[in-house]
Amino acid sequence: MTTEPSTDTTEYAPERPARLRWAEHAPEVYRAMLRLETAARKGLDPRLYELVKIRASQINHCAFCLDMHTKDALAAGESVERIVQLSAWEESKHFYTEKELAAIELTEAVTVLTDGFVPDEVYDHAAKHFEEAELAQLIAAITAINAWNRFGVSTRMAPGHYTPGQHG
Repeated sequence: MTTEPSTDTTEYAPERPARLRWAEHAPEVYRAMLRLETAARKGLDPRLYELVKIRASQINHCAFCLDMHTKDALAAGESVERIVQLSAWEESKHFYTEKELAAIELTEAVTVLTDGFVPDEVYDHAAKHFEEAELAQLIAAITAINAWNRFGVSTRMAPGHYTPGQHG
């Protein structure tokens, strides 16, 4: 069987280089972030954890983290359909469990603190679905991804080069 050479001449925009390789210039901070990440994920379902990471990264427009956590979610067995629907979860609730919805809603509230607090209804809804220790871990995971997002967005880390498990 002979394969014809590709005739695809699509020309994509050039990749922008990162503004700063922050982990190289602040290695102690990077190592501390890795320790925080390792501690924050303990006891959380890997698929739920990745959904939270993806949702916060969507809100924060962190392309690097979206690339990483989408790939890690797929590697953890998450479906493409649920990942795709995550940005419109309020219109696609039937794709998620009540516990996942509570985590996604809490992720949004912690990520977007425009009113300066997490609404009681959102917190109480999450508290109904998570034991206190698991809720504390979930809040830690949400906080950690928001910190990673800020490093990624401010330094314009380039997406597309991550391999699942590369940093885990």
